[in-house]
Amino acid sequence: MDLLGFAFAVLLVELTPGPNMAWLVALTLSEGRRSGLAAITGIATGLAANATISVLAVSFVLQHSEWLARGISLLGAVMMAWLAWEAWQGEGESSPTNVPRDKTQRSFAAGFTINLLNPKATLFFITVMPQFVSDARPTYVQAITLAGISVLIATLVHLALVFAAEPLRPILIDKGRAIPIRRVLALIMLCVGGWFLSRALL
Repeated sequence: MDLLGFAFAVLLVELTPGPNMAWLVALTLSEGRRSGLAAITGIATGLAANATISVLAVSFVLQHSEWLARGISLLGAVMMAWLAWEAWQGEGESSPTNVPRDKTQRSFAAGFTINLLNPKATLFFITVMPQFVSDARPTYVQAITLAGISVLIATLVHLALVFAAEPLRPILIDKGRAIPIRRVLALIMLCVGGWFLSRALL
């Protein structure tokens, strides 16, 4: 199980500037860190539930089909190419960037609901996670371990956003600064997708 490789893939996605980052920063600056931390708690809880359901389901299926495991590798390559395209174009996660001045409970609920029902997160777990297990057919323990790593990395990145909201705001709002960062990360994602594709075809 390639823990470092998986952590790197998750970090690439989480560091790509997008609406999720902008929402957390805007919420923190308008309502304070308490609301920002509430949103992070909601995001982490929703993401954990999404990840657990997704990885357990895909682990059950992949343990019974070698051909399906190869197909998932192909889908993983497509997923990374899609994420790379979105990053290059400046699109991103579907967090509520236009939700103004939420109370703490609503911040938690928004973060939880959006990440629990986020189809992009589900597809990421289902298609990308198996690529970092030797035979692309993860056991339940391996799947839960990788899901935990994903949630931990996302939460750490979100915490950094909340505690550094003021200096990060110009970078996230100024497209001239954000675009080069997104595009460098997009190219790296595309390389990761190429690696997935080579695994599926070899």
